Amino acid sequence: MRIDKFLWCIRFYKTRSIATEEIKKNRVSIGTSAVKSSKEVKEGDVIKIRKNQIDYKIKVTQIPKSRMGAKLVPLHIQDVTDKDQYELLKLRKMSQDYYRNKGEGRPTKKDRREMDEYVGNDIASDFTDWDDFFGETTDGPEESED
Repeated sequence: MRIDKFLWCIRFYKTRSIATEEIKKNRVSIGTSAVKSSKEVKEGDVIKIRKNQIDYKIKVTQIPKSRMGAKLVPLHIQDVTDKDQYELLKLRKMSQDYYRNKGEGRPTKKDRREMDEYVGNDIASDFTDWDDFFGETTDGPEESED
């Protein structure tokens, strides 16, 4: 099976075209050599993948026939990634949370929706007649008598 199709089948990339692009950027290699999209994958190959600033290593245990559900992926590959790489990932995620604490800076879309929901319920129950709220009358424009 081609390596781009294999990475798509084991759900490492969402589409085959994304897998192909990553291979062209030399982010995927088998052993120590970079590969092309047409490289055939065999059982026992160790594939190194650079994704999200982390170097993943997977060992091919079985070649799948087609794309599969996420629960079946461990039947076809074995994760041999260094634990240090996962620790780096955790550190990066924690450092991203550092930049904006809850309640600081511009509200996110979720924050805004929560505020609108909170404020919107109070206004809707208090003011049902908008003409009375804005002090408008339904008589129309006033005419002067000259």
